[in-house]
Amino acid sequence: MSQQEFWNKKFLRDGFLYGKKANEFILSTYKNFNKSKQVLCVGEGEGRNAIFLAKKGFDVIAIDASDVALNKLEGFAKEENVEVKTICSDLNEWTPYKKYGAIVASFFHVNAEEKESIFLKLEDSLNSKGFLVLEVFSKDQINYSSGGPKDLDLLYSVEELENIFNHSLIHKLEEVIIDLDEGTAHQGKASVIRLILQKN
Repeated sequence: MSQQEFWNKKFLRDGFLYGKKANEFILSTYKNFNKSKQVLCVGEGEGRNAIFLAKKGFDVIAIDASDVALNKLEGFAKEENVEVKTICSDLNEWTPYKKYGAIVASFFHVNAEEKESIFLKLEDSLNSKGFLVLEVFSKDQINYSSGGPKDLDLLYSVEELENIFNHSLIHKLEEVIIDLDEGTAHQGKASVIRLILQKN
């Protein structure tokens, strides 16, 4: 099953799977971003982070493998009277043609063998001094029922992210337990890894 088929199946249901509120970690970090530079929202799904950032005055591009999710995002953007450009692509097949002032992703699932190539592609897509903000499920999330995949290959460790991002300035990289309240799919205690990176 392709990434598009997998995520389209999830997003075909009524409503917004992860809710309409922006991710709390991204909410706590966006004030560091430069409004004169574009923001890329990766694995953005139905658009909660992209719409929030657009409402704050950022020029936002959202990328996701699911055309169903991006159609919902575009409807959501019209409701909120903001513009978000969209790209429908699997990140393995995506070629960036520009640099971004910030890249954000919340609960972005990548196969183990693809993590390094995809994340280095994202890091390379940042402007100098640009930020990458990431919240993902840790490998310990396998013990919680609040959401996320039940496949260790799709979960993360601090060490692997530390090893991948060894060329940029890491402001924060930590594993924490949080209370998730994001739509119907993310509810309850969860083990997450939070990263704030700034490109040199």
